[in-house]
Amino acid sequence: MIVPDGLRYTSDHEWVLITDDTARVGITDYAQDALGDVVFVQLPVLNEIVKSGSSAGEVESTKSVSDIYAPLSGSVSGVNDLLGDNPQLINADPYGDGWIFEIALADVSETAALLDAAAYKALTDG
Repeated sequence: MIVPDGLRYTSDHEWVLITDDTARVGITDYAQDALGDVVFVQLPVLNEIVKSGSSAGEVESTKSVSDIYAPLSGSVSGVNDLLGDNPQLINADPYGDGWIFEIALADVSETAALLDAAAYKALTDG
């Protein structure tokens, strides 16, 4: 299982890349492996206000449908339109081309509640 340093993580198996006051969000390698082949992604709506912990979209796989949760509060400032025609990018490159959406952060201090790579590894190993 790949868990890159430099990202933050949630206990819901999402990764977060913080750049200034923007967060790029995707699901982890662990999550995409557990889901199996991703066949559809319901992206959040641009400019939608999301609250930390609320459902922001869905990932449908050959095994199940799983909610994507907003790891932080703010407004959706970007979505990965490539996933519409290529949802399997989540399986092929979960930390790169398989990103799902971006949030313009309402409160950067919320990032303190996210896990670092070591804490996320401990969560998934235990």
